[in-house]
Amino acid sequence: MIDFLRKATFSVTASRLTGLSLSVFAASLFPAPAHAWDFRGEVAGEGRYFTEGRGYNEYWHNGSAYLKAEVLHDWNDRRDLFTFIPYARVDEHDEDRTHADIRELSWIHVADTWESRVGVRKVFWGVTEGRHLVDIINQTDLVDQIDGEEKLGQQMVNVSTVQDWGILDVYLLPGFRERTFPGEDGRPRLPVVIDQDHAQYESAAEQERVDAAIRLQMFLGSWQVALSHFSGTSREPLLLPNIQDLTPAQIGALVTTQQLPVGFDARLTPYYSVIDQTGLELQYINEGWIWKLEAISRSGEGDRFAAYDAGFEFTQYALFGSDIDLGYIVEYMYEDRNELLASPFEHDWLFGGRMTFNDVASTELLMGLIYDPHSEEKAISFESSRRFGDRLKVSLEGRFYADTGGAPTAGQVFLGALLEQAPDTPLAVYTNDDMVQLEMVYYF
Repeated sequence: MIDFLRKATFSVTASRLTGLSLSVFAASLFPAPAHAWDFRGEVAGEGRYFTEGRGYNEYWHNGSAYLKAEVLHDWNDRRDLFTFIPYARVDEHDEDRTHADIRELSWIHVADTWESRVGVRKVFWGVTEGRHLVDIINQTDLVDQIDGEEKLGQQMVNVSTVQDWGILDVYLLPGFRERTFPGEDGRPRLPVVIDQDHAQYESAAEQERVDAAIRLQMFLGSWQVALSHFSGTSREPLLLPNIQDLTPAQIGALVTTQQLPVGFDARLTPYYSVIDQTGLELQYINEGWIWKLEAISRSGEGDRFAAYDAGFEFTQYALFGSDIDLGYIVEYMYEDRNELLASPFEHDWLFGGRMTFNDVASTELLMGLIYDPHSEEKAISFESSRRFGDRLKVSLEGRFYADTGGAPTAGQVFLGALLEQAPDTPLAVYTNDDMVQLEMVYYF
């Protein structure tokens, strides 16, 4: 478990090195007394335990650690702010999970009715728990956490104006970030390795394409409404089978036997389409009720399709006279995209509960069940956290999969991609990867 401590050498891309030099340059532009700079950060150790040793990699446990620092500096009567947040993780088994990134490196200027934000930043859109359909600015750092909540920093120029009718944001997004995937030694992962080094693009500009987005947010009494539009490279790649090294006879044998040819290194290649996506966010708050909706319409990946996540959260405050608040979450997720391209949660129900203890230790517990009434697949999760003192936080999470059927082989997954056949139970690839994760974070 301690071998991962030896893997402290990070492969940082040229763009990240450029970002680091930019931070030094920015510091030289804004000289100030030492007390004007704010330094903080966190360091964490994480342990994962898999309940079965039959995954596509058969180790039972995995250790990793990460470091995230934060440098802040404001000047001009706090109308200007410089932020630098570097991040690095080292993993025991997966070299692709050992990585570094600049989450933020930006300059924010605040005027009377507008703000400008320039540099590398993270932006979140959305209101629902199940799927963040409208959240499209930042790329998912999937290798870091499988829930898709962690994001890579995105280069941007963002201008925001606050008016009586709402908040309008306009974004120019120069440069594209590819999604990260677990490597051959990662767990959990797909049975076929993702070839991240040879990604393909619809746009001839590839990673240099300049994307754009706009979002209008309005507050109308108890209603919160947001309309958005994004035009650019999709953050969700299609995964295409690499068959260049297969002969027609080998392809025929694969179709017949569902077995990969001996010695064939099967890979799936990410393909990034150019899309246009229009999004809607609605949230209505009334006493203990919060009604939520996220909906999108997207073109560019086959036929235009629509998707939505709608539901509510109801909170019982001071449960049985205690300090505990208990929230009930119900959402329905729908997507009418081609089955081969659709999310595993294209017609699923989410049932969840959130307990907030309102104690000095900020104890919280979130539990959820995603249920597919067609295939009867179930994804079960829980997340809990508690602080110990001012600087230590402990989190315990679990992810489990039920009624998914047997795990498909690499040959079956590769053949399904080749024949463009959607799996009947898309979560079956994770059926042997039930896990519990313990994380300890120290803040400094």
